Amino acid sequence: MLDPADQALHDAVTGAPGPRQRRAIAKAITLLESTRDDHRARADELLNALLPATGRSFRLGISGVPGVGKSTFIETLGLYLIERGQRVAVLAVDPSSSVSGGSILGDKTRMERLSMHERAYIRPSPASGTLGGVAEKTRESLLVCEAAGYDIVIVETVGVGQSETAVAAMTDLFVLMQLPNAGDDLQAIKKGVMELADLVVINKADIDESAATRARAQITSALRLLGQHGHPEHARHDIKLWHPQVLQLSALKSRGLDEFWAAVTHFRELQTANGKLTERRHAQDHAWMWERIDAGLKSRFRHHPAVREALPELSREVRAGRIAASVAARRLLDLFH
Repeated sequence: MLDPADQALHDAVTGAPGPRQRRAIAKAITLLESTRDDHRARADELLNALLPATGRSFRLGISGVPGVGKSTFIETLGLYLIERGQRVAVLAVDPSSSVSGGSILGDKTRMERLSMHERAYIRPSPASGTLGGVAEKTRESLLVCEAAGYDIVIVETVGVGQSETAVAAMTDLFVLMQLPNAGDDLQAIKKGVMELADLVVINKADIDESAATRARAQITSALRLLGQHGHPEHARHDIKLWHPQVLQLSALKSRGLDEFWAAVTHFRELQTANGKLTERRHAQDHAWMWERIDAGLKSRFRHHPAVREALPELSREVRAGRIAASVAARRLLDLFH
């Protein structure tokens, strides 16, 4: 049961679009990101209360190496969608400041035009050292944006480490962005990341169109080898399955957006019709539950009084080679139990 203040916050988030709703979204996400126990309890109640209003947005994940043009692409895409009557939320995972632990807020400055639009909401969120650079609370922030009625929720990653895997695990469609010269060295593109991609976008195609076309052909061939891209003759017999596509565009010059959004729309219609979209979300929710259980158990283990007391000495013994690491781990786990 929500207290009166949190009920008012809930009503503002799910209420009419406008400055009041935007303030409420920011306040709700700040509450979710808090590490205080009393705030966590309130945040859990608020999240459960918002849950019935979620699930109607389309979740789009964007990743790619630094410099590929993710922010420019997201701003251009956001404005493109707003012109077509959509409301767009962007959750941009920023590198954390090494001094304050807060986000550097770079994405809000890079997406200046989009951030000022009343039909858009941008929330930079500190990665806080979470595996893959994806903020721990990004999933919960996504649900708040959905409850607020945003049609498209875009999650952008810092594009390093395991961030691609984390974002693919919380979105409906995962877009991997590449540069025009990516096809020249396919070894540089991790196999695991390619297998996650629903769409591969070659940005900055205006710089060297022949290189972009060559990269498109080479990456398409690579996807076929990975079993991710169906041959045309197979597609005719199995039209209900989505096969990842490779597109080229120029975000800076707003070229190729129609083709990109047509592919996204086709993906959404296809995956909704064959039930894969619902299946994917259910699997993601279940995986999210276990991820939080793992993280919660690890946190409780580290803060257990007996473990905290024994850990320094056992760590020294392991480093000195006097105790096997597995033996030390079992002793600590016995203390925890």
